[in-house]
Amino acid sequence: MTDSKFATAINCMDGRVQQPVFHWMKGKFSVDYIDMITEAGPNKVLLEGTEREIESIKSRVQVSYEAHGSEVVAIVGHYGCAGNPVPKDELLSQIEKSVEKIKGWELEVKVLGLYVNNNWEVEVVTE
Repeated sequence: MTDSKFATAINCMDGRVQQPVFHWMKGKFSVDYIDMITEAGPNKVLLEGTEREIESIKSRVQVSYEAHGSEVVAIVGHYGCAGNPVPKDELLSQIEKSVEKIKGWELEVKVLGLYVNNNWEVEVVTE
């Protein structure tokens, strides 16, 4: 275990959303680092992906939790996602369902859903 404080973000691979999520989570949770687990359209992958894809995300979250002591996991969706091009209301619903799925992994972490809007600002969907 490290002396640094970590949080975890299951985020889109889209480079535009990395920094807003990093800065928001770092400030909100007073952590030193954010372990970024990236996928193209991570909400779609968590809800509709293959068992192997879902297990890959889960195992990486587990590493962050066990090795870095992460106490927070965020699932992120964003405006203009090429990997999951759905209307905003559908994406927000997917984020909420993804939060519930992650909570089902029974890790002792806070799980929240975030949305990065068209101004590249983080909005809390559920926490």
